[in-house]
Amino acid sequence: MEIAVIWIPADIEPSEPAVAACLTHLRRHDYRLNGIVRAPWETVEQTMIDGEVDVVVIADLAHLPPDRSPRIEVATAAEPTVDEDRPVSG
Repeated sequence: MEIAVIWIPADIEPSEPAVAACLTHLRRHDYRLNGIVRAPWETVEQTMIDGEVDVVVIADLAHLPPDRSPRIEVATAAEPTVDEDRPVSG
């Protein structure tokens, strides 16, 4: 069972709807709740780096800072690339 934390930014009030949505997600995925974090993103980031948690659950993608790290992206063949959209010349 993967260990998860719920991260709710400190400026999100009331926090109860966000917490409820996250708890539903945890139950649906059978994650083990380690806690609810209202600290800055860097605190949550460090718990991931340290291997203390496997999953961070958030209520809304808009809650994440745009320059967050670590960041993982998956490139799939289903996504068109810029080069696929243009004819090859010469």
